[in-house]
Amino acid sequence: MPDRFDIVVAGAGHNSLVTAAYLSKAGYRCLVLEGRSILGGNVVTEELTLPGFRHDSCGTAHVILQDSPMMRNDELGLAADYGLEYIQPEIVCHAPFLDGSYLTQYHDIERTVEQFAKFSKKDADAYRRMYNEYDAIKPLFDAASYTPIGFGKPINDRLNEHPDGKKWLRRQARSAWEIIRDNFEDDHSRCFMLWMAFQTVTPPEWPMTGRNAYSLAWGRQRWSWCIPKGGSGVLTEILVRLIEKHGGTALTNKMVERLIVENGRCIGVECKDGSSYRADKAVLSTVHVKHLIDMAPHKLWAQDFVDGVETYQGGPTLFVSHYATKVPMTFKGDGGSTTPIACAMLSEPTRALRMGYDFARGAANVEEPVLLAVSPTIGDPTQAPPGHHTIKIIGMQPYDLKEGPLHWDTIKNDVAKANLNWLRKFSPNLTDDNILATVVESPLDLERRNPHNWHGSCHGGAQNAAQAAALRPAPGWAQHRMPIPGLYQTGSTTHPGGSISGGPGRNAAAVMLKDFGTSLDDVVKRTTGAKPAAALAK
Repeated sequence: MPDRFDIVVAGAGHNSLVTAAYLSKAGYRCLVLEGRSILGGNVVTEELTLPGFRHDSCGTAHVILQDSPMMRNDELGLAADYGLEYIQPEIVCHAPFLDGSYLTQYHDIERTVEQFAKFSKKDADAYRRMYNEYDAIKPLFDAASYTPIGFGKPINDRLNEHPDGKKWLRRQARSAWEIIRDNFEDDHSRCFMLWMAFQTVTPPEWPMTGRNAYSLAWGRQRWSWCIPKGGSGVLTEILVRLIEKHGGTALTNKMVERLIVENGRCIGVECKDGSSYRADKAVLSTVHVKHLIDMAPHKLWAQDFVDGVETYQGGPTLFVSHYATKVPMTFKGDGGSTTPIACAMLSEPTRALRMGYDFARGAANVEEPVLLAVSPTIGDPTQAPPGHHTIKIIGMQPYDLKEGPLHWDTIKNDVAKANLNWLRKFSPNLTDDNILATVVESPLDLERRNPHNWHGSCHGGAQNAAQAAALRPAPGWAQHRMPIPGLYQTGSTTHPGGSISGGPGRNAAAVMLKDFGTSLDDVVKRTTGAKPAAALAK
């Protein structure tokens, strides 16, 4: 391994790998250091239960990522040169209800509209109208998400210039709850849309969630429950291959513990095992900002950055159970039964409001839990032995229980059992004899597995009005440049936030390349011939 690198990268989450991939394409040699034994952060696929059962240990769907210029224009050649392939099932998501009815979202919008029409013609019209309304305005939101803060117009300025922008200024400021309540009349429709609006782990009653009432259903309608062939981790595996092909190196079991600062500039990192690595150009971090700030003396950080990090909130957290099974999830559906890749469970609309309430009061609530059950093997059978499946049940539970986070070790198996039993109400074939192995992860376990899941948040922290856009991770420090010169930050604590979007990674690359005297568009044009995406920043 070379003694020196142009860029040292602390953490191998998908966003830091995206940044390193662009920098590698530009000719900079990158060293990626990962504290865990596997690369990819929260975008990994591993044998959690039994040999041959490949589980997405965190993120599964790559829906939001499809709207990134990185994917739309194949800027890194992930598809053309490395064979990245996505599966888009016709059955996107299935929502069973306690009264025996169901609503299935299909990739074909006409079939989805027919599902809403079973309950209300008005709701069917509302679904189509909201899809079309968001489709017309979506390029503006994409432009804001995939442009670094300060490099282009903020979303409100873009909306002010659009003929329908004034409507959207109000819509995005409202809550998803208000918009769905006012546009849909039937509780079945409302349940489906509220459940969908929560898929970025932001309670639908929060202000500034109005866009989620449109965007989450739009994304899955447009891209289906989109998964990479071979598992979620195939994306990060390919990014690592690209970095290595361009002279870079990725090391595991290298937990970064300290920033090396000389003459006021960050010039490298020191790992927990005592090893240290220096960078000729810059250090890139995807370490959670709550940990990053302790890796250098506080006097080196700007006071407003310190204040911003001190008030940074973790936000809602997830509770996950992984299963290796003999059978797929099977529900009542069109044609008698259906085996969807994703199942949505929300018993009645106001149950969605209790998620945020339980989070605020630190209570583990297993009464009619709001769940997502996902089985990638329905779309990609190669991820399990023939005839077998992986199933992941995801619910929302607070990290900070009133008894303290360590109480999760006492109650987590009871919570997992309650979630499984709720799923069994709709998929009764998931009997004990059809479940071969189980791994349960509480919010505390998620933090133990990956320190970036600070306080159990897989999305880097709350995605609310106080921690969005120019306020993420701290007011005045949203441009990926940190207060210590030579240090840059990416990952879900930066704009545009959590989920598998690649946005923070691509945006950080744009900032760093500009500081190095070039531009992301020039690098893309020079290395791939792809059409530059500079229009996004206008």
